[in-house]
Amino acid sequence: MRMAVLSDVHANLEALEAVAADMDRQRVEKIMFLGDVVGYGADPNACVKLIAKLCDVRLMGNHDYVGLGLDSPKYFNVMAQQSILWTQKELDRKATELMSDFTLEAEYLNYYFVHATPDNPLEWNYLLTPEEAVRNFAAFAQDFCFVGHSHLPAVFCLQPDASLIMVRETSFRAEADCRYIINVGSVGQPRDGNHEACYLIAETDANEFTYRRVGYNLPKAQEKMKKARLPEFLISRLAGGK
Repeated sequence: MRMAVLSDVHANLEALEAVAADMDRQRVEKIMFLGDVVGYGADPNACVKLIAKLCDVRLMGNHDYVGLGLDSPKYFNVMAQQSILWTQKELDRKATELMSDFTLEAEYLNYYFVHATPDNPLEWNYLLTPEEAVRNFAAFAQDFCFVGHSHLPAVFCLQPDASLIMVRETSFRAEADCRYIINVGSVGQPRDGNHEACYLIAETDANEFTYRRVGYNLPKAQEKMKKARLPEFLISRLAGGK
């Protein structure tokens, strides 16, 4: 089966629609969303509704959690606070209802899905270093864990001898007896220096994984953010993928 895993749309409708079209061309059969459909961007309602329509699994990220009023934005930086307060005012009833049904984690086959980290999903910690990866491997039983949150595509591989390596290829096949934590990157706000939307395709039968990069109408997304009077830094950072 061909499964798509995506995360961190951040209300960027142009990026999400481009990824949706690419997933259709790739003939994916199942779609898993890892959270943060809102925050930063100018189209929270449309993005929530499209994710609800497209995805078989829909997780909640920290921006979704705060957007619903389930936590305070006080730990966000100033610009993130401004955008999430704007988002809270923009969310309509239908989008709020749909997003309220998103879950914090999910399991499917030999896969575990979470927005941030498997050890403490509600702490919204980042999983960036080998040391953090080693600690988190103990928090799930499956061979594969998919995460988002940092907006940085990355693959941590725990080998049978308990050593850990990073997989650098953008397309790879999982090794037998190894376990993996895979960050699928970000659809709506990549931070790896590439502004194109990023998501992952998993071939579940062969345990093969491929990152997809998809161009989208960046100027249109930025113009919408300007019209909404969202912070200039959030607008300009999209072009640099940071």
